[in-house]
Amino acid sequence: MFNLAVILRESAKAAPGKPAIRHDGGAMSYAELDALSDSAAEGLAARGIQPGDAVGLQLPNIPEFVVAYFGILKAGAVVVPLNPLLKAREVAYCLGNSRARALITWPPAAEEAVKGAAEEGITEVFVVAGAENPFTGLLKPARARRPIVPREGSDTAAIVFTSGTTGVPKGAELTHLQLYMNADIPGRLFDVRPDDIVLTILPMFHVFGLSSILNVSVRFGCTLSLVPRFDATAALEAIERDRVTIFEGVPTMFVAVLEQPELDRYDTSSLRVAISGGAAIPAHVLDAFEERFGVTILEGYGLTETASTTTFNISADERRAYSVGKPIWGTETEIWDERGNRLPPGREHVGELVTRGFHVMKGYYGQPEASAEAMAGGWLHTGDLGYVDEDGFFFIVDRKKELIIRGGYNVYPREVEEILYNHPAVAEAAVVGVPDARLGEEVAAYVSLRPGRTVTEPELIPTAGIAWRATSIRATSRSAMRCPRRPTARSPSWSSPLPECFTPVHARTDKGPCASATYGTAARGPQAGRWSRDESHPLLAAEMRSSP
Repeated sequence: MFNLAVILRESAKAAPGKPAIRHDGGAMSYAELDALSDSAAEGLAARGIQPGDAVGLQLPNIPEFVVAYFGILKAGAVVVPLNPLLKAREVAYCLGNSRARALITWPPAAEEAVKGAAEEGITEVFVVAGAENPFTGLLKPARARRPIVPREGSDTAAIVFTSGTTGVPKGAELTHLQLYMNADIPGRLFDVRPDDIVLTILPMFHVFGLSSILNVSVRFGCTLSLVPRFDATAALEAIERDRVTIFEGVPTMFVAVLEQPELDRYDTSSLRVAISGGAAIPAHVLDAFEERFGVTILEGYGLTETASTTTFNISADERRAYSVGKPIWGTETEIWDERGNRLPPGREHVGELVTRGFHVMKGYYGQPEASAEAMAGGWLHTGDLGYVDEDGFFFIVDRKKELIIRGGYNVYPREVEEILYNHPAVAEAAVVGVPDARLGEEVAAYVSLRPGRTVTEPELIPTAGIAWRATSIRATSRSAMRCPRRPTARSPSWSSPLPECFTPVHARTDKGPCASATYGTAARGPQAGRWSRDESHPLLAAEMRSSP
């Protein structure tokens, strides 16, 4: 018998007075967190929540998220993390798909959440700091160290929804044992220590924040420094205020911190390591961050379906820069071709990453056909393209479904983006394929410029060791435009139809497909959503047409 909530109980026994949470409004000790989550479990049971029932949890990074999370687990129920930005229709879909019986939300999301819950016949909606049905009303007095409801290790602990990039979102069932193992083993690889203070700025409703930050930190008795929503200034303030030692983020967070105008006024000397995942981190960003802060960024790779971590670089001494590392202990990861054959090492052998082990989900809740397809042959087919080198380090190239086939050549969008990132004026780049009558698909690139920067058409032409040919170029500077983005703020996420304000950049290389090397991580997130950078950022739309 095993319940993931034991990680909190054990840490509370070991260091009851130690801060489990620090936030702008104060702190909460491990003993207080343990007691409050007991009260939440007692309240859920009093409301008729039975072991195995699902409960939606729609909160940002505030203390109540952690209290409710462990309260749900202690009650033997299933946590269903939801993005607070979801609209009523999306809330209804996730609650209905997971067969949730109750929902915990907060005021900014309450109106849409209540509508969505009502569509599914759910009346038990609790609102943090709400005037009606407040979350505090759910908390019931419980005896000291209320017994944790026993569960089997193979029972579902959480249903985390994928981003829906290849269709409607699917609820990945993550088990108690799987989530424990994916906290314990990566935590040891991260070299997490009880005296670490972990910046918790990635949303905990996302598998990265939930598994790699919340679960890992509580498992090892660390302190969570909660920041409700990402902002570079808020991140730096938290690092200075709480003496943060570990910064886990996605690439755009590292970019935003580097670009913070008053960066030098903040004391960040407490940082000892940074961890990047969720998307490919451009090489120049990694190098610039490491040089500026004097810490190593360790990269990893994972997906919702693998409870966050699949591969990881374990230390500064043993890492391979720009790689996503090696498979974590007890798991296997390989590169397969389209016929299911294992490919040999080498940059020239790009194929799909497949993986198996304790880190892989039970399946997609209520979707046996989709589960069987994703885990055909006993391996999880990630949909990500990459290769492995002679020493066993993995490198991600791109998403399989984002591959562009231009005139018979394979073009990996991430490779074109990496070239564009070499230009000092480019803050962000996104590359997609667009229909072309002659070539089948053409390469379209969209770039966002750094504040105050301008660029001419010739200057934008990449020169990173590749000869680009273009017969005509048109460029216009745009302002006050919004970049579509997933809620983790990881990288621009372009979808069809493309924004009308943009004109694509068409390009080719003398070597056929873009032959430069590109490295980093790629992972699928939770519910679809949007997050934008400063709207004053000028966006450049340029078109370069060439013959093959």
